[in-house]
Amino acid sequence: MRVIAGEFRSRALKSLPGLDTRPTPDRMRESLFSILAPELSGAVFLDAYAGTGAVGIEALSRGASRVVFIERGRDAAGIIRENLKTLGVGIARAEVTHGRVAQYLPQRKADIVFLDPPYALEAEYQQCLDILGAEPPLLVIVQHSSRKVLGETYGALRKSRALKQGDNTLSFYRPEPAE
Repeated sequence: MRVIAGEFRSRALKSLPGLDTRPTPDRMRESLFSILAPELSGAVFLDAYAGTGAVGIEALSRGASRVVFIERGRDAAGIIRENLKTLGVGIARAEVTHGRVAQYLPQRKADIVFLDPPYALEAEYQQCLDILGAEPPLLVIVQHSSRKVLGETYGALRKSRALKQGDNTLSFYRPEPAE
C-alpha cells in the first residue's frame, strides 16, 4: 500500500497481515481526496477506526494541518505509529489514540471526520454518528458496505452525497443549515 499523492507521494506504508483490517482501496481513496481537495488545506482531520492509517496519512500528505488517528486494535495503532515515524511525521502533526472510538470521539475535535468501522460492528455506525451529530464537524465521511443503509440525518448532520464503488460506499454528512 502506498500514499497516492502530495508530500508523501509513492511512499510505502506498512500494513497488518490477515483480514482484521480492511484498507480503503486506492481507487476509493483517490476519489475521496479529489472530493476533499478544496476543504483539506489546513484542516484538522480525524481518522476513526484508522487501521493502518492510510486515509489519515493521505490527508496529511495532501495538506491537512493535523491528523488524529483513533484505532481500537493495539497492533494496528502500532503500525500507524511506525508509518508516521517512517515518514518523519511528529506529534505536532499527528496523534495516535488506542482505544474505543466512541469513548474518544467526543474528546477529539476536527474539521473533517473519516469514519470506517469494521463492517461487522453494525452498532458502531449509529453510535458514532449520533455522537458526531450532537456537535457536528464541518464534514463527516462514512465508509460502509454498499449493502448497509445509513440514515439521512443524525442529530444536526444531514447526508449530502454518496459515492458507491463496488461493495464500498462513502456517505458524506454536513451540518444542517440553521433556519
